[in-house]
Amino acid sequence: MNHPVLAGVDGSTDSAAAADWAAREAVLRGVPLRLVHASPLLPGTAGAVPAVDRLHDIGERMLVRAVTELSDRYPDLEVRGEQADEAPASALLAAARSAGLLVVGARGTGGFEGLAVGSVALRMAAAAPCPVVLVPQRPAGTFGDGTHGARTAAQVVVGCAAPHPSREAADAAFSAAEARGADLLAVRAWALPAESVSAGTLVVTEEDRATWEDQEVLRLSDDLRAWREKHPQVTVRTDVRLLHPAEALLNTSEGAELLVVGRRIDPRAAEGRLGPVAHAVLHHTRCPVAVVPHADR
Repeated sequence: MNHPVLAGVDGSTDSAAAADWAAREAVLRGVPLRLVHASPLLPGTAGAVPAVDRLHDIGERMLVRAVTELSDRYPDLEVRGEQADEAPASALLAAARSAGLLVVGARGTGGFEGLAVGSVALRMAAAAPCPVVLVPQRPAGTFGDGTHGARTAAQVVVGCAAPHPSREAADAAFSAAEARGADLLAVRAWALPAESVSAGTLVVTEEDRATWEDQEVLRLSDDLRAWREKHPQVTVRTDVRLLHPAEALLNTSEGAELLVVGRRIDPRAAEGRLGPVAHAVLHHTRCPVAVVPHADR
């Protein structure tokens, strides 16, 4: 928790929203905020010193403006800005090695209308060595402003895969809920047992379905016991659904402060690997999503 929060900025509205989200998270954690702008050489400009200088000047002014705005908005926050002479993905992956969290917008200046998630955001979610929060496109003022309706409490949602949830994802979710004073909703998707569908069984009775669902509820409750004991002040609810995992998470996370999912680290994939559930969630989410890497167990 002593490592800084890192955010990439490129002048787009998405990166501005991500930087603001990152600033609020850094305040919650009591750590500095580090802003990185990548200004790589463009093709054909290697010998064009004026063009290179111009690009750096634009990037420097962008960083100064971002640092000034966030420092004014969050006066107790230490904000630092730096430029990198690499491609955005390479610069952020390198900077993430010393960060506690990387925050990126859904898409940057290279995106186009209708694009849900840009290539840099997907690369960070799949390959960054630290947890990554992707802040989706939403109208201004509709998420993360700390305000909730009278009937809606702040909520963090975490996906808990069977047979056991990722320890790292659960740690991140419980810590996020505790820091925000939010409730935690633990979601698990389940499927009918293989033996329930056969040539001789065409109909699953409601009684059998209820029994299997109750068993899943008990398993999930057992899986979360250690974290409940470690974070007794966090109100935890469970939601077990007979749905595809991505659909279950998206259905329960509307309006949430944060949705937390795990990403299994695959040492065989040099560019990282994003599982199908996380991939689907990132493309359709309406709230910020934290992708937390964890080793295969």
